Amino acid sequence: MSEAKTVAIIGAGPVGLAAAAHVLERGLQPIVLEAGDAVGHAMRQWGHVQLFSPWEYNVDKAAARLLATIGWNSPEPDQYPTGAEMVERYLEPLANVTTLKPRIRTSSRVTGISRVGFDKLKTKGRETAPFEIRYQNGKGPEIVKADAIIDASGTWHSPNPAGANGLPAIGETEAADRIAYGMPDVLGKDRARYAGKTVAVLGAGHSAIGTLTDLAKLAAEVPETRPVWLLRGSDPAKAFGGGANDKLVARGELGAAFAALVTAGRIKVESEFRVSHLVADGSRLVVGAISGCSARRAVVDQLIVATGFRPDLDFVRELRTRLDSAIECPAALAPLIDPNEHSCGTVRPHGARELAQDEPAFYFAGMKSYGRAPTFLMLTGYEQVRSIAADIAGDREAAERVELVLPETGVCSRSLAPDASNCCGGPALSDVDACCVADEKAKQQGKTGCGCVS
Repeated sequence: MSEAKTVAIIGAGPVGLAAAAHVLERGLQPIVLEAGDAVGHAMRQWGHVQLFSPWEYNVDKAAARLLATIGWNSPEPDQYPTGAEMVERYLEPLANVTTLKPRIRTSSRVTGISRVGFDKLKTKGRETAPFEIRYQNGKGPEIVKADAIIDASGTWHSPNPAGANGLPAIGETEAADRIAYGMPDVLGKDRARYAGKTVAVLGAGHSAIGTLTDLAKLAAEVPETRPVWLLRGSDPAKAFGGGANDKLVARGELGAAFAALVTAGRIKVESEFRVSHLVADGSRLVVGAISGCSARRAVVDQLIVATGFRPDLDFVRELRTRLDSAIECPAALAPLIDPNEHSCGTVRPHGARELAQDEPAFYFAGMKSYGRAPTFLMLTGYEQVRSIAADIAGDREAAERVELVLPETGVCSRSLAPDASNCCGGPALSDVDACCVADEKAKQQGKTGCGCVS
């Protein structure tokens, strides 16, 4: 009897650990490499944020079956966890108490992948050579070999820069101590950094709007706090949703709540502000925007860049990958997730076929598989790794079969109202290797249904 295939999984977030559970269930041998010092490292960075979806949609089926072997008590299915609760009540038991524990290596940052004895150019016999994965830990460089790889490393640590053209603004690196990316905890652990300050937030997605909403709340407590919204577009109303005419009622209601903050002057708006320069001026930061012959500037104390994320592709450079030139996702997946055409609710489930690369037995999964697209659903990630595990095990029928049926009541958004029940209070879709699905139960309980704004 041949030895079971070894499958290296990069990333120990929800999708990475789900992949490990599915791989193990298939009789394969998973090895999980996590760059952070604990599982769910990226999720811990936004632990203060409540997820968009209830527990019912946050737990992978194979992971749940594995947890059942240790007598795990699943949280109430209709409750909405924060990122920290997701880690504490789900990821940590899955990683530390089940048979996955000895298979997870934390503080192990992957630095490069190739085939043993093969560079990228050499073809003959390539598909039978094992992968060589180099990673860095406290002891120094290490190597592990594997028969297959699932890259579920996410995008959290590769934020888009402030520059309007996709490049860092001139001076962005030098001003790094006054810039935060994503969705900092402005009402919690980061409060001292922002209280009483003029804080600019760049972006028009739900992370930007959520952060501005929290800054408005902070300003109510510390009046010297001044939120400034730097908007690249010309129409702030596009971020508000359709109001009463919005086909997703909750999205209209939440957008209207944020619109009320702007209308009331609690948030200053600088539209058509395309950042080009950042210059430190004493204790303050000058944010400059040059468009054609005109130049503008905003003088602030802190800048929060909430313009989405992109995949880190450096360590897969020596592999044969086929990526869409615009979205930086697997080429076969691009037409299904293009944010110019799709929201998270219109992306159909997909699996190994769309995610496979020219490099046999190598797959992208989770948020990283979506490249720069902000339309990812965590449930879709779970379906991805179920299909991939089946494909690696040679069960083509299961790999092709679609086992995910999304609820009819829509998907993904974030509560924007300062005092709302916050059923959807999570990071923007482009921010994390996590998203949500909300259903009628939320509405029945007086919580809002959720709708994605791409």
